[in-house]
Amino acid sequence: MASRTLSGALALAAGASIALAVPTTTAYASPPGTKDVTAVLFEWNFASVAKECTNTLGPNGYGYVQVSPPAEHIQGSQWWTSYQPVSYRIAGRLGDATAFKNMIDTCHAAGVKVVVDTVVNHMSAGSGTGTGGSSYSKYTYPGLYSSFDFDDCTATISDYSNRANVQNCELVGLADLDTGEEYVRSAIAGYMNSLLGHGVDGFRIDAAKHIPAADLANIKSRLNNPSVYWKQEAIHGSGEAVQPSEYTGNGDVQEFRYAFDLKRVFNNENLAYLKNYGEGWGYMNSSVAGVFVDNHDTERNGSTLSYKDNANYTLANVFMLAYPYGAPDVNSGYEFTDHDAGPPNGGAVSACWQSGWKCQHAWPEIMRMVPFRNATRGEAVTDWWDNGGDAIAFGRGGKGFVAINHESGSLSRTYQTSLAAGTYCNVQNNTTVTVNSSGRLTATLGSNTALAIYAGKTSC
Repeated sequence: MASRTLSGALALAAGASIALAVPTTTAYASPPGTKDVTAVLFEWNFASVAKECTNTLGPNGYGYVQVSPPAEHIQGSQWWTSYQPVSYRIAGRLGDATAFKNMIDTCHAAGVKVVVDTVVNHMSAGSGTGTGGSSYSKYTYPGLYSSFDFDDCTATISDYSNRANVQNCELVGLADLDTGEEYVRSAIAGYMNSLLGHGVDGFRIDAAKHIPAADLANIKSRLNNPSVYWKQEAIHGSGEAVQPSEYTGNGDVQEFRYAFDLKRVFNNENLAYLKNYGEGWGYMNSSVAGVFVDNHDTERNGSTLSYKDNANYTLANVFMLAYPYGAPDVNSGYEFTDHDAGPPNGGAVSACWQSGWKCQHAWPEIMRMVPFRNATRGEAVTDWWDNGGDAIAFGRGGKGFVAINHESGSLSRTYQTSLAAGTYCNVQNNTTVTVNSSGRLTATLGSNTALAIYAGKTSC
């Protein structure tokens, strides 16, 4: 979410359940199309995203790429400056409108759709000159907003049990737009329509829980494509006044509990508990849930796993992509010790795994699960097995099978699958395995490794 202090310290806010206004337009219940995995290329510049769509995302079956906010924002090297807009011009550090349009066209040519992280709850704090040359001060953004366009509460949000405080006051001191106003709704819709005009396929609504669901429904109804895909950031907090399920009428909602609980299970509990993951744990319906192992906020505040968790992180991503709950985001960022640090080279990625770029979307164990997910789409979990501890296996009907060994030692056993007899490629390590006429396969998995096979992938 966009919960951040001006010093860059991160504050998590949550989300949860009351049915407010439901838009009359159709809301997609997961990204439309046959490929529902999104690579979130956090703070990659647009030229680098374009190359990655061509070289990696398209060829490996990613359906979507999510890019960081494109709007002009406050100056500064920190990542969170991207979340303090000062105008709606495409003039941030990641590139101008020409680079943005070229990125979209290039990604589309590679078969990858584009989701834009969209900041519409607030504007900036402070005053100065933006990344595109616009002068601004808090509550005054010439040609766009004046003091009349912001909520009357100018205090920082302090009480998440109070709906008005959460949705009318300021998220960590940022100027809070009055999204109940006609002009503000029109201006936000105008910005989003300009993005649609460039060819954007969907939106991530940053800090959605701080905007009433009815306001977002109204804004969405004004779009040139009011049924466009979008997912909303609304973090669940027990007992909070605003709950994520309020927003499902507008589109997908990010299910933060999924990521929080994966960290606990992979670090301290048993993978066997994951047998009924998703709705069985009280989460939102799979059809409206956006899921992830980590995102740019949670990897920094420690509420989820991150690249620093090594095998736990990799296997959690393998599980997410193999298990049929929600629409998954694969976070792909950069190394950091300073939580505020912005992207290496200003967002230019010359090559993966250089200059601090982690490129988790291209880690072989993760990337090769994207075609697995595409191939098993629509299939329920079958043939579940676990050892009561940290070794699990399950099928996806007759289309795929995965086993994960998170134990401290190797595991050798025979698994029952629903796959047709034949030879398959274990995409986790590019070795072949054989399924016999009874649907059984025998394999040895080393500690913290996995096996994944699917119909149609018979050679490595």
